[in-house]
Amino acid sequence: MLSQIILLDNCVYLIKIKSGDVMYKQKLALALNGQFGIPYEEQILLFKSVGFEGFAIDDSDRKADVAALAAMGKSEGLFIEYLHAPFNKSDDMWAEGALGDEALDELIKYVELCAGLEIPTLVAHTFIGFDEPYIPTNTGIERYGALAERATELGVALALENTEGFEYLDALMNALKSEKSVGFCWDSGHELCYNYGKNLLELYGDRLICTHLNDNLGIRDYGGKITYIDDLHLLPYDGIHDWNELAKRLAKCGFKGNLTFELNTVSKPGRHENDKYGKMPVEQYISEAYCRACRFAAAFNKEITR
Repeated sequence: MLSQIILLDNCVYLIKIKSGDVMYKQKLALALNGQFGIPYEEQILLFKSVGFEGFAIDDSDRKADVAALAAMGKSEGLFIEYLHAPFNKSDDMWAEGALGDEALDELIKYVELCAGLEIPTLVAHTFIGFDEPYIPTNTGIERYGALAERATELGVALALENTEGFEYLDALMNALKSEKSVGFCWDSGHELCYNYGKNLLELYGDRLICTHLNDNLGIRDYGGKITYIDDLHLLPYDGIHDWNELAKRLAKCGFKGNLTFELNTVSKPGRHENDKYGKMPVEQYISEAYCRACRFAAAFNKEITR
């Protein structure tokens, strides 16, 4: 039996690794994040230096130089897992009128950007907002259908992510079953805090394209009201997820892609769970993220080789 020493919060942890627990057959990626406190270009180099083999580009704020980052990734020999589109107009996609048309036009441009830069996947949210009831519309389904058609034409995968408003995701996954480009982006933390722990891999695992792996503490409100402040994006094993069970679920759905992690170092307003990450030097935090990623990859590979 091998041992791995991990330093976290000034404490030394000795992790026992059985000889059969390997992760070398699994590629790992981390999403670029403005919270890490250094430019994206420096993040790419840091990710590579600690062992990640790829990264994902998040352009939620429309400020990333996607072309330059894609070029840098290729020059460094790293794969680019996906481009994350802006999501603040996601609710407009379901409404009648010009705002919805503008939201669709923007997403189509991101699909075209992926195609031009040879980024294989565009991740998109299906809704934003916490006003219930959530009622999908035919207009929204038609717009996402048009987006899917364009993605298919260009050979880009469209990965729809689980967020709040599960009803919108479910409506699209059912309505667009015949679209070859459409699949699922599984956010493990969102599953706990936005989707009430529903096993989404059981529903869409056969169409899983990419992952947002992170931990969470679930829904804080005793009455079950969901809110964005519960979306913590903790390091794996720092929340309430059973990561061995996640490995089993992921293996059961036959996923053969890369494992990509989406993590935050800044706490949500009024919360402090992520504060300890922000106090770490960024090099230490990214190294710790890699250690946790390897730990999960070992669990996942153990399941798929059973």
